[in-house]
Amino acid sequence: MSVPGADIQDDRPVGGASDRHRLERDGRRLCLEAVFEADFGQRTGRDVLARRIEDTGADTVAADLARTLVEAVMLHRDTIDAEIERVAPAYPVVQLARIDRALLRSGMGELLHCAATPTAVAISEWVELARTYSGESARRLLNGVLGRVARERSGQGSGPTDVDDIDQAGEDYQEEAPT
Repeated sequence: MSVPGADIQDDRPVGGASDRHRLERDGRRLCLEAVFEADFGQRTGRDVLARRIEDTGADTVAADLARTLVEAVMLHRDTIDAEIERVAPAYPVVQLARIDRALLRSGMGELLHCAATPTAVAISEWVELARTYSGESARRLLNGVLGRVARERSGQGSGPTDVDDIDQAGEDYQEEAPT
């Protein structure tokens, strides 16, 4: 099972910064697919990723980033989930839609465990993927959670509006969630 519309095979040559960006986004999509499918419990994220890399013929840059991200999520899933619930306690991870859970886990995995990625880039990329694969409410929830964690890690702390923003994003999320 894969995330809809995520076929990433592309034969364009790799050269400039935009090509690298495209390949890194492809790697994030591969990670998202693997974490999403692994959530169904039939295969590990690593096994799903290996199959998707082979099936898509993913470039080395995309495959390497995807492996790094999936490994971070798989190794630190419990602490990632605990951090999500600490920052947004009204939205337990197990009650989120699977795609939104995969987006949050993957984004948190990159933010917390991939030092090579600048914080702003990780947040921006995962927020954009949330918009593409889930919707506006999930985008806002992801932006609120990742942004708050990033501010806390940088020593800026969280302002009083951060919790309100996450609460509002969560209210929007619940309104759009299927019943």
